[in-house]
Amino acid sequence: MSHQPVIDGFEFATAGATQEGMLPLSGFPRLQDLLVSDAGDVRYAVRGVRDEHGRPSLEIGVRATLQLRCQRCLAPLAYEVDEQALLVLAASQAEIDADPVGVDSPDRLLAQKEMDLRVLIEDELILALPYAPRHEGCAARLEGNDRTANSPFAGLRGMMQRKH
Repeated sequence: MSHQPVIDGFEFATAGATQEGMLPLSGFPRLQDLLVSDAGDVRYAVRGVRDEHGRPSLEIGVRATLQLRCQRCLAPLAYEVDEQALLVLAASQAEIDADPVGVDSPDRLLAQKEMDLRVLIEDELILALPYAPRHEGCAARLEGNDRTANSPFAGLRGMMQRKH
């Protein structure tokens, strides 16, 4: 699928343009240290829109399965990302600074003539990651994990349970 990885922010948003595609996870350098494996692809969609105040904006959607490391048992963990974000474009930093910031406020972004979609997509993937990924019900996995049994803290768990 052929696509332009760089857009003119204001032109793209004002025209209501859309772009969809797939990019390999291996193409996101800032994400690499957070992954167990960079196998797979990210499906993305970018659409130029106007926000509720009529400002040019980009709607970005990303979907991927990321291979993270569980922080309890250290085994690989498949983490599904399906995120949508609205980025309101601004012509200057002063414009962004003048906008009141609230919890529900959309993110603001300086528009450029050459905006790299890979960077925007990678930002959304990183923001979607949990702080400490772990398997659901991972406490049961700890009991049978040889790495934790050999840990100098393995006995501490039993002592803590007896005190309660």
